[in-house]
Amino acid sequence: MNATLEARVSAGLDAAMAAPVRVFAERLAQESGALAVLFYGSNLRTGELEGVLDFYVLLPGPRESGIWPRVSYREWEHEGRTLRAKIATMTMATFHAAASGSLLDTTIWARFVQPSALAWVRDDAARAQVLNAVCAAIVTAARLAVALGPESGLPQDFWRALFRATYRAEFRVEKPGREDTILAANPTHFDGLLSLALDAAPVAYGQDGGRLVPRMAQPERRRIRRWWRRRQRMGKPYNLMRLARATATFDGAARYAAWKVERHTGVKVAVTPWREKHPILAAPGVLWRVWRERDRRA
Repeated sequence: MNATLEARVSAGLDAAMAAPVRVFAERLAQESGALAVLFYGSNLRTGELEGVLDFYVLLPGPRESGIWPRVSYREWEHEGRTLRAKIATMTMATFHAAASGSLLDTTIWARFVQPSALAWVRDDAARAQVLNAVCAAIVTAARLAVALGPESGLPQDFWRALFRATYRAEFRVEKPGREDTILAANPTHFDGLLSLALDAAPVAYGQDGGRLVPRMAQPERRRIRRWWRRRQRMGKPYNLMRLARATATFDGAARYAAWKVERHTGVKVAVTPWREKHPILAAPGVLWRVWRERDRRA
């Protein structure tokens, strides 16, 4: 892997974060026997503790089969405030394989070309594995950005092409212009990143003022586009299966849903043992109560 890209990513993994985030990550790591815990999302950028903290917990062990990651939600009372977290858990081996583009999944390399930081890591060997995987995610994303992007353009033009393609492929709804929001929110992170990733790929390119002119050979471009078409075709079905699995296995789903409902409607939802055990069956009744309460307040 390119040493310059490694240095850039390594500095990003060491990004500052609020002390409670690191304490929360350590708790998750100790409970699961993790190798590392990555922190990402808007709370990394802002340093705030409101909303939901986003963690990836990376475990030892072989590459997983089937649908992953395992998703859970946790609340923790810390120094007089409630911290909330959504946690995705997978093995380090799965994380690296997905980041390098070896798997059908599109979510890992598209997610980790964006900012992330190490909230907790077991040792230097685990840190090196995380560093290698995140660098691989950036290189995977950069290759596709060039294969799908314009003949020449600003670096942002290539990143936009990448994010638009992945959003269309996945079973998710994003507002138009979401790719611009990502780039505008993280200008320092993306500044110069594409050039470093192409050096590491390696993909030759020229520069014309601020514009980048990739010189990817046509056979390589066709190969990457074939690679992408397969993932594009499988994107929605695969993510639908992942969503279906999550509805049955999402640990803490009822508490997470109750918090979301109260945050967006102002209506507090009691999390009973039955609702905790059967969040899908409980949903219609909860939504009816929320609708009636909002109608009463109107």
